[in-house]
Amino acid sequence: AKPTTSSGNVIPKPSLGQYVFTEKLGSGTYATVYKAYRKTGIREVVAIKCVLKSSLNKASTENLLTEIELLKNLKHVHIVTLKDFQWDTNYIYLIMEFCSGGDLSRFIRSKRALPEMIVKRFLQQIASAMKYLWDHNVAHMDLKPQNILLTTTANPQIKLGDFGFAKHLYEGDNLHVMRGSPLYMAPEIICQGTYDNRVDLWSIGVILFECLFGKPPFASKSFKELGAKIWDEKPVEMPSGFDISDNARDLTVRLLQRQPSQRITFEEFFAHPFVDLEHIPSKHSLPAASQLVDEAVKKDQEGDFKAAIRLYCEALEFFMPAIHYEKTTQRKDMLRAKVKEYMRRAETLKQIMRSNLHWSPSHAKLVERKRSDSSSSTTDQAKEDLLSDTSRSQNTTQLEAIESSPVSHKENPVKPDEISQTKTPQPSDCAKGVANDAFESLVSMCEDSQELSAVIKLIKAAHLEDEKENYEQCLHHYEIALGAVLKLLPVEPKGKRKDLLNSQVKKWMEKAEQIKCFLDVQNLNTEDTSVEEEESENNFLSESKQCSIQ
Repeated sequence: AKPTTSSGNVIPKPSLGQYVFTEKLGSGTYATVYKAYRKTGIREVVAIKCVLKSSLNKASTENLLTEIELLKNLKHVHIVTLKDFQWDTNYIYLIMEFCSGGDLSRFIRSKRALPEMIVKRFLQQIASAMKYLWDHNVAHMDLKPQNILLTTTANPQIKLGDFGFAKHLYEGDNLHVMRGSPLYMAPEIICQGTYDNRVDLWSIGVILFECLFGKPPFASKSFKELGAKIWDEKPVEMPSGFDISDNARDLTVRLLQRQPSQRITFEEFFAHPFVDLEHIPSKHSLPAASQLVDEAVKKDQEGDFKAAIRLYCEALEFFMPAIHYEKTTQRKDMLRAKVKEYMRRAETLKQIMRSNLHWSPSHAKLVERKRSDSSSSTTDQAKEDLLSDTSRSQNTTQLEAIESSPVSHKENPVKPDEISQTKTPQPSDCAKGVANDAFESLVSMCEDSQELSAVIKLIKAAHLEDEKENYEQCLHHYEIALGAVLKLLPVEPKGKRKDLLNSQVKKWMEKAEQIKCFLDVQNLNTEDTSVEEEESENNFLSESKQCSIQ
């Protein structure tokens, strides 16, 4: 039936002089949304929310005024823009940004469960908008897939819409009026009646669950059944048969905690590794990557290779979203070429650090020694001797002091665009001979001391593990040996043995620090996976329409 006035007259369809109304996009209790475009000037397509005045009661009028007030002031890339609002005798018109990609609910229905990489991209954008609202003390109160819009079918972005239930909330504020859609409504709204802005976190949890698994966690046929499911004491179960990362699973569980006090906080949500808000694709991604690269090159030139590798790899974490943010293939390819250059340099530095580990003061003679079966048991006995009594409790403190000792790198710095291998300077044969002789002399001098003999056995074991490139075990031997010898040195009588011990301990500490530095960086990621990610996204989305997610 057509709407009528109190006197029975038919109310005309909504119209605005400067706009042409086309298709109806949707309708609700007191509003209908149309697609429209300007008659004159630039043909701007908009969405016009037409609110029938006669349908408004006190509560709905309040909601509408709240929505207008908030949208006038909230300006964020992931929140729908209110361009203007007007009115006539029968209607109030909210002229809004048009999002041609439809809503998230329709998107999920067309795709069922979404790949985790797409879910993460969408969630980052939702979190970005929520961070903005949180900073402005605004709670949305009606988050659901129907109120989350996709800007386009090509390179869509997420936009939060429908702020009719939103409220300005400050710390400690509680509400009592039921707001939102039951399927996405937090338990405290349904069953307790008192709630705060943490209800938005629950709603995000339900949306995240639906994106990952294709259906909401508490799908029900009635409000009574829904209430029973929500207040069931059993934890929310994750459906089987889905390949979900630990981070995605952890966040979903922490969002869907029935008790608000046990639910993840906003601060924890924004900092969660699955949200990873710091690395959301944005205009800020490339400047952040460039700054880190500048710092990496500086450390590279200074010979601080560990810091340089870390900075190159941290830059990659910003280069990846920067590539996703770019609109053109040409720009993406240019960035990928630079990333490849920097990551190649990081791998070169790893190889330099590895090559520096292949020489030690007694390396030459030890390599020639027979690796007998008894060496393992001898090493175990040495460890047992060294870790007896109070030495175990003191090792940690001693090792902290060892690990803080600086390591100086003397290689000539190479800039990232100089990709050729850097030659690692090696000690001269004369220097090796002197160092080996010193170590062998120390071995002889320590034969009359059980504790020092155990230290020497572990150092020899460390050298053998070094030769086999078992660096974790090598470092373990060094740590135990150094922990023991640093206790023995203060009580060692003055003389040649103490002098030799001091000089060898310094070398062992430097070696242990070198190995630790290398182990810290060897597994850092230097792979640009942006091409594979975009291809995978496009393959998934092209089942119906060719589309890529930004």
